[in-house]
Amino acid sequence: MDQANVAAKAQFKDDAVNKVTFLKTEQLAQDTYYFKPGQVLDYHRHPSGDQIFFVHEGEGTYFSDNGKEETLDLKPGVVVLAPKGVWHKIIAKNQLVVSQATSQPAGFEKR
Repeated sequence: MDQANVAAKAQFKDDAVNKVTFLKTEQLAQDTYYFKPGQVLDYHRHPSGDQIFFVHEGEGTYFSDNGKEETLDLKPGVVVLAPKGVWHKIIAKNQLVVSQATSQPAGFEKR
């Protein structure tokens, strides 16, 4: 059985948000983002697959733009859906750890 401990393997970088892939199959990918305060995962979207974010620690703001920008406060325990084709980004208020599960192949487009 495959498993990952995202807290035990925390890897923060000074120059950018660090994305670590722990598990991946042909149908599903799991990545964890390690944010330092103020770091940004900039607007992007996945044209072919939904994505779910799980907040483990810290606080931040989730932005979604499907013709109108909306925000959601991120804190431990929050789960957010980024539907396929919808622009989204995350900004960390403090040290933030967020995992995602994304259906594959999802594709990737930057704004």
